[in-house]
Amino acid sequence: RFSCRASGGGLVQAGGSLKLSCAASGRPFSMYVMGWFRQAPGKEREFVSGINKSRSRRYYADSVKGRFTMSSDNAKNTMFLQMNSLKPEDTAIYYCAARVKAYSGMHPLSDMDYWGKGTQVTVSS
Repeated sequence: RFSCRASGGGLVQAGGSLKLSCAASGRPFSMYVMGWFRQAPGKEREFVSGINKSRSRRYYADSVKGRFTMSSDNAKNTMFLQMNSLKPEDTAIYYCAARVKAYSGMHPLSDMDYWGKGTQVTVSS
């Protein structure tokens, strides 16, 4: 069975950077569309970024475009989210997730099949 787990969160000052990792296990990583989501206190979970199975297309939420970069290492079954120029409004629990259904990489990702345990990101002003 496939599973994934996010790590790398922490406390950072506004303007700083963090790099999150998502380690996957179980079935081959390349079989899955992967995404990052986040949930801030008192808010619904929202899409952050998504990547298609071939890892050739990425899509970012407008709120993080130009600041966050998603990448993956299929050989290590790991996905990353490099977060730069962090803002207090980026404070949230960040989750990685996967799904089997194909994804074009041209719109926000949804309908995920697997969710990992989240990691807390706190950005102080």
